Amino acid sequence: MCGRYVAPDIAAMERSWHFGGPRDGPFQRPVFNASPTQRLPVFRIDPERGPELVPLQWGLIPPWAKDPAIGPKMINARGETVAEKPAFRTAYKRRRCLVPMQGFYEWEKTASGKIPHYIQLMNSKVFGVAGLYEYWPGLGAVEPIETFTIITTFANELMTKLYDRMPVILAENDHAAWLDPKNENRDELRGLLKPYPADEMAEHPVSKRVNSPKNNDEDLIRRVESNTMKDGAGS
Repeated sequence: MCGRYVAPDIAAMERSWHFGGPRDGPFQRPVFNASPTQRLPVFRIDPERGPELVPLQWGLIPPWAKDPAIGPKMINARGETVAEKPAFRTAYKRRRCLVPMQGFYEWEKTASGKIPHYIQLMNSKVFGVAGLYEYWPGLGAVEPIETFTIITTFANELMTKLYDRMPVILAENDHAAWLDPKNENRDELRGLLKPYPADEMAEHPVSKRVNSPKNNDEDLIRRVESNTMKDGAGS
């Protein structure tokens, strides 16, 4: 599962991916505790408008859903079944996207409780995670909304001590194939949904302050020593 992450600011995305982003948009600062139901930056290729960076709500709502409350249950899609599951299969064919990340969090189960860890790439400040997006047309007084989900896969060697799943991190040279809405090569797309090499990643324990979505500051990603893990659990 991927339930929290760091969304980079527009300047960091521009430096890493070399595209011109909106200077007056909503992505001027990083989000250090990106959480489900928040509107977060997503990169996609719209069939009519072309490449664009847009704010979408995290937690995919299928277009046929009768209640948008299903969204928080759809923050992740399993790579092994995403092509067949009714909630995701149409988006998988036509509405693939990249979710920009600076890093993500996972919780290690220990005898003394869950310890949060921050995971990042060693050689890339910003990386793209495979995602899907959908348009929900609204219902009654509830307005239409665009949402997204993050695709996960089996954990690599680094992640297995923390959890048995991890987000699908795409190498930069695979971005174009994943984003292309005309790409219907099922074998090629399936081949992209694999664990990222463990030797190119790093992780460290962080403060339990990350447990609360209300906390959103750079201190959340700083390494902490194990004997301080009990401090600030929900502050």
